[in-house]
Formats: sequence, structure tokens, C-alpha cells
Amino acid sequence: MKTNPWQHALRMIAVLALLGVAIFPIYWMLVTSLTPSGDLFADRPHFLPSFFETGIYLDVFKTIPVATWLLNSAIVAAGTTVLSIVLSILPAYALSRFKFAGMGLVGFILFATQMLPEAMLVVPLYAIFGKLGLLNSLGGLILANTAFTVPVITWILKGAIDSLPIEVEEAARMDGCSKIDIVLAVVIPLIGPTLAAAAVIAFFHGWNEYVFAQTLVSSESLRTASVGLAGFVGELSTPVHAVMAVGVIYTLPAVLFYLLVQRYVVAGMTAGSVKG
Repeated sequence: MKTNPWQHALRMIAVLALLGVAIFPIYWMLVTSLTPSGDLFADRPHFLPSFFETGIYLDVFKTIPVATWLLNSAIVAAGTTVLSIVLSILPAYALSRFKFAGMGLVGFILFATQMLPEAMLVVPLYAIFGKLGLLNSLGGLILANTAFTVPVITWILKGAIDSLPIEVEEAARMDGCSKIDIVLAVVIPLIGPTLAAAAVIAFFHGWNEYVFAQTLVSSESLRTASVGLAGFVGELSTPVHAVMAVGVIYTLPAVLFYLLVQRYVVAGMTAGSVKG
């Protein structure tokens, strides 16, 4: 069936409009960070960046421990991603392939964990982590974030495993593979694109999380970028240039991570659409 050129044009215009809406906030942060101080509150806003003001980025790295914040955020995000995937694979497989008493209750409990906001759990977690010696450590922050991402990722992986033909596992079992061998050598490679999508969810949660990072970590050297960026907003003054410059720097690693894995995510969305 031949595509109507007008429909194609309207579709492209809609895609470009959505793309512009998504990119504009990042572009505006860049423009604001590179706008001369005297023009920040001018009657007519500047829509193009002034690249003569790029020194603000060097000043940010010289005067503010942005590199340390980004490193801490990267450690927390990577740790949350790896730990969430590792802890979710076996429960997801069990919920998909096994029938056991209380299975529905387990699924309900996983869903129920998402009903409570982080703010309600900060005080209990602070008390528990204090007794376990996990306060003021990136490891404790990783554990707190993982507790919120594991239920979500478990259900995502369960859905992917549900779609796998059971005959593939039966063939591996006939070849002498144990249950754990089947999970590691058969199931995980087949749900690789879904694992990539789950990794994106866990990474962004660990990268953007603020409440736990603000409460459970008090050391300046362990501060994450989300907490450091929020600290710029003062009661009497806010350095707009610095806030926007750090905001741009803070956004780039997350965007780069998504660009690295997005082809696998797309592969997971289109897997099985074509046979042969």
C-alpha cells in the first residue's frame, strides 16, 4: 500500500515536534550557561549560545568538586544497575517457570513495595542502616536504591521469560544442563535486550535519586551530583551560570549511557516481529 506523502509529512512534523520538546530543556540549559551575566535578565532572551562564555565550564571544575560528584553518582548508578539485575534474574525465573504456594502473594508484595514513596521509608532505613554501619557510604546508598528497583526489574524480566518457548529449556535439560546452567547459558542470552532495558531503568534511578543520597550520606567527599546540584539553590542568591553549567554536565553521562544501550532496547522491542 502506497503511503500518502501528506501523511508522511505530517508524521515527520509530529516526530520533529516531539523531538524538539524533548531536547529544548537541555538546549536551554546550554544557552543559559553560555549567556553573559548582563543579558540573563534582559527584555529579549538569547536563543543562541555565546561560545565566548565557555570559561564558565572550566571555572566550575576548578571551584566546585563536580568531578567527584559525577564519579560518586556513576558508582551508585553502576552498582545499582549491576546489583538489581543480579538479584532480579532468579526471582523472575522462579515466578515465570515454577508454580508454588503463595506465588500470588509474592507477586502482590513485589507490587506493594512500589506503593510507598521513598520519603516515608527514609527514617526506618536510616535507623536500620545506622545499626548495620551502612550510613555515609556509597555501598549503603546502592543497597537502598536497589531495594526500589529490584521489584520493578523482576516483573520486567518475568514478562520476557514468559515469552520464551519452554522447548528451548527442555532441549538444554536433555543435554544435561542444570537449572542454573539453563538460566545462565540459555535464558539470559535470549532476554539480553530486555536486560538492557532493565539496566536503563536501574541506571537512571541510581543516577537521579536524591532523597536517599541527601539523607543517608553526609560526607562532602561522598556527595552525589544530584545532591550537589540542589545545593546551589540558595535562600538569598543562586548562581544561575553555575547551576546551568553543572546541569548540562550532569545530563551528558546519562544521555551517553542511553545512547550506548538504546540499540539493544530497540532490538528488544522489535524481537519476534519478523520470522525466518
